[in-house]
Amino acid sequence: MHRSAQTPVFDGHNDVLLRLWKGGLDGASRRFLDGEEAGHIDLPRARQGGLAGGLCAIYVPSERVKDANGNWPTPARTEALDVTLAMAGILTRIERDSAGAVRICRSAADIEAAIASGVFASVMHIEGAEAIGADLDLLYVLHAAGLRTLGPVWSRPNIFAFGVPFEFPSTPDIGPGLSAAGADLIRACNELRIMVDLSHMNEKGFWDIARLSNAPLVASHSNVQGICKHSRNLTDRQLDAIRDSHGLAGINYGTSFLCEDGQKHPDMALSQMVRHIDYMVERMGIDHVALGSDFDGTSIPAAMRDVRDLPKLVDALVAGGYDGDDLDKITHKNWIRVLRETWGA
Repeated sequence: MHRSAQTPVFDGHNDVLLRLWKGGLDGASRRFLDGEEAGHIDLPRARQGGLAGGLCAIYVPSERVKDANGNWPTPARTEALDVTLAMAGILTRIERDSAGAVRICRSAADIEAAIASGVFASVMHIEGAEAIGADLDLLYVLHAAGLRTLGPVWSRPNIFAFGVPFEFPSTPDIGPGLSAAGADLIRACNELRIMVDLSHMNEKGFWDIARLSNAPLVASHSNVQGICKHSRNLTDRQLDAIRDSHGLAGINYGTSFLCEDGQKHPDMALSQMVRHIDYMVERMGIDHVALGSDFDGTSIPAAMRDVRDLPKLVDALVAGGYDGDDLDKITHKNWIRVLRETWGA
């Protein structure tokens, strides 16, 4: 039997809401609850693979044509607001229609209770805050609706900060830092105890947040610059800051962020993922490393068809020497710990 059959996985990032939204609002909740052939995650496959829950991202897609400065275009606020509310509505309807099988969690205690009872523990997350205005009114409304984590940017600029574009080889030191509105957003997130996600943030913005925030630093789905020189990956200095704040980094399953040449290699061995985990554990310690798959949002290794093959990754971790409490920390305990410290419950 796979070791993972006894090891729940709580994952730091997925884009299942984006996939469901693209498929149409009618029937979206049932496609998740009953299962479908498309994508990486639905409830039946999550149960098969041991995925106990995770951060479900609300992301407003860009047109896939870069502007004259090489950036993905930022969607208009009206468009972003419509898409954000639609995806939040999908998650809310999934919970409502699930007959108790899915829960939107607002505390670490909620997550622990859901995992213990076999309920899918979803956390409402925003990846790119284009729907939120400088007045921040919508932030407070979304928090009341269940929002508990937020990435100020995706890989494009907005009124708050500058997302790091997808470049290889490149460091994340691309573009300026937080705007005044961005600093206000971070302070408001601290006030509301909303976790700030640093994945997709450029380096100057990362350090602005590190100076400003009173919460653990978290990069939910980012890998190691020391192995793969992709702009989306974390430098050693950033890893040190995450460790020193008692935060964490979650490994992204995207092959272009894992392979040394920055290319998409479907035949990549899962041991390459363990290599990134080893590097982070050696640099930061076992308490600061977790999983952030990017399921439904990136090209994953062919060895993992979808979430059903999570046991293969856990087996690769066991083969790499992780077992017992160390394995539990990487697969779920570190996420619960950092969310409890951020949320206060």
